[in-house]
Amino acid sequence: MDPATSANAAALWVGLHLFLLLTLSVLVVRQRRLHHVEIGDGGGEAPSLARAIRAFGNAAEYIPAALIALVVLAAVGAAPLAIHITGVILFGGRVTHAVGVSISSAATPARSVGMLATWIAYVFAGVALIFYAIL
Repeated sequence: MDPATSANAAALWVGLHLFLLLTLSVLVVRQRRLHHVEIGDGGGEAPSLARAIRAFGNAAEYIPAALIALVVLAAVGAAPLAIHITGVILFGGRVTHAVGVSISSAATPARSVGMLATWIAYVFAGVALIFYAIL
């Protein structure tokens, strides 16, 4: 297996997740400007700002560990397919979750599906990392 191929696969997903985080960050800034809130969430007066903050915050909580997993998978020479499977499930999950949080403060199917996909990506990456560690 060509290590560069695994690295290229990881680079794709790291890059896409960076742009997702950037997009969610821009959405927070846009809500802050709209509601004239410099810091915090507006004290409950701007629910759309609070949701944008949580969409970004949740992504920022889950994405870094998964990206570390992708980079380590590439470093150990994992099959690019394993990296792509993890990346696509994680990215889909994070986008779906962000949409769900952005549209409602209540539990939504999008939030649930997004979290489930994120956990599936975590489990898949974890199993792959352990597999390559003992291989």
